[in-house]
Amino acid sequence: MKNAISLLFGIIMVIAGINHFMNPEIYSEMIPPFIPELFANVSSGVIEILIGLSLLFSPYRKFGGLAFCVLMIIFFPLHIWDMVREEPAIGSRLAAYIRAPIQVLLVYIGWWIYKD
Repeated sequence: MKNAISLLFGIIMVIAGINHFMNPEIYSEMIPPFIPELFANVSSGVIEILIGLSLLFSPYRKFGGLAFCVLMIIFFPLHIWDMVREEPAIGSRLAAYIRAPIQVLLVYIGWWIYKD
């Protein structure tokens, strides 16, 4: 089960990372104005690709799980910020509120992959 979840999230992360370069405008609204947009978009894309690749290959999977967990923790304040914005980047306030517990679940999944 853990291998299947790791592979699934590895594929998702690689695709999401590549998407930062192919469709950067999607992520623009999610980046707070005090963070340089190009830096945030490019670095997030590279990090997501690297984490995704590490989740795909067994020798690096444990590290990938921990890195995924940490990245989801880093992204969490952005989702909180989106919840309190006048117009959430995700589209609606309801979607922003639903995303917060999903983010907690993603943190747990990363930790679960990391743990033995």
